[in-house]
Amino acid sequence: MRPLEGIKILDLSRLLPGPFATLVLSDMGAAVDKVEDPSGGDYLRHMPPQQEGTSTMFLALNRGKRSISLDLKKPAGVAAFLRLVGGYDVVLDQFRPGVLARLGVGHDVLLARWPRLVVCALTGYGQTGPLAQRAGHDLNYLARGGVLGFQGPKEGVPAVPGFQLADISGALYAVIGILGALRKRDQSGEGSIVDIAMADAALTFALSGYGTAFAGETPRRGDEPLIGGIAPYRTYATKDGRYLALAALEPKFWLGFCAAVGLDTDMGALMPGPHQADLMARLEGLFAERTLAEWVALAEKGDFCLEPVLTPEEAMADAHLRGRGVFFEMPSPWGSIHQLRTPVTPAGAEGFAPPPRQGEHGEAILRDAGFSDAEMQALFESGAARK
Repeated sequence: MRPLEGIKILDLSRLLPGPFATLVLSDMGAAVDKVEDPSGGDYLRHMPPQQEGTSTMFLALNRGKRSISLDLKKPAGVAAFLRLVGGYDVVLDQFRPGVLARLGVGHDVLLARWPRLVVCALTGYGQTGPLAQRAGHDLNYLARGGVLGFQGPKEGVPAVPGFQLADISGALYAVIGILGALRKRDQSGEGSIVDIAMADAALTFALSGYGTAFAGETPRRGDEPLIGGIAPYRTYATKDGRYLALAALEPKFWLGFCAAVGLDTDMGALMPGPHQADLMARLEGLFAERTLAEWVALAEKGDFCLEPVLTPEEAMADAHLRGRGVFFEMPSPWGSIHQLRTPVTPAGAEGFAPPPRQGEHGEAILRDAGFSDAEMQALFESGAARK
């Protein structure tokens, strides 16, 4: 099922957030055309690790898209961009606020010219506010949004997450915003501007912590139930140096775990407090008595929310994830490439075009916009576009 077939998106983004948003939209059927700078294109193309000279992360983020090399710093490139926009439903802008306006193609200009257009601006701190022009990356957005303060044990500094929460959550909120704006357009005939800030998006993932703050209490890292404050909801090391995640939050799961390991039942284990230190130490000793494989075998016999902490390689080989078709491979000019299926990606690789080479579809995209052969040649000769 690809419900967005017929929707066309002009993607001005690069690196991770915007490309992930348009990957999701492309998987759902939208036609996505990437606009890349002729000098180097999407920066992500050149980052390690690589397969046949291209970043494997770029290859995983850009299946099904087309690419045009267009220099928006040149008047001819801006003029071509304006001609292109008229053929699209959505423009995804990941530049800092005001960049397009300085080029003469700001959001208000685009909407005035094409009232049905949806412009999604995906930035670190949003289009408004004191930090709108501030540079940042995922870790900065997590810090400013109050999310990073919940990470890690209370004895140390906040831990750097092993994933890009702000980037991906911002991308997903961009998808939601775009879908909502398209629905609004169906009803009213009017386009709109969708303002997505990654700092705002990340903040929503700390709602449980903010719920405590809303009650006038200060949530302390490592003390609250869902951030390491209770023994039944923590990670533990095994005898062979591997790790397990125990999340026996409900009484029935905690009771089941206690029965399986011969632990005295104490329902106070589900409540934070000074008594947790002794219980955590007991569980640390308990988990250290068996290997990861032994714990996995025990967990398969019970129902108490105990799972192994897998490496990416193990996750790719995991029977459940393989059964869900989460990982698949597809042929491409770079050989067979690994791909990740999102929850809304149709199963299998059938129907997906491989990621584009930089500028690979420039002529086709320009021709779709009504450019003649002579106009395209003039554009290429000016250096504002590259074949």
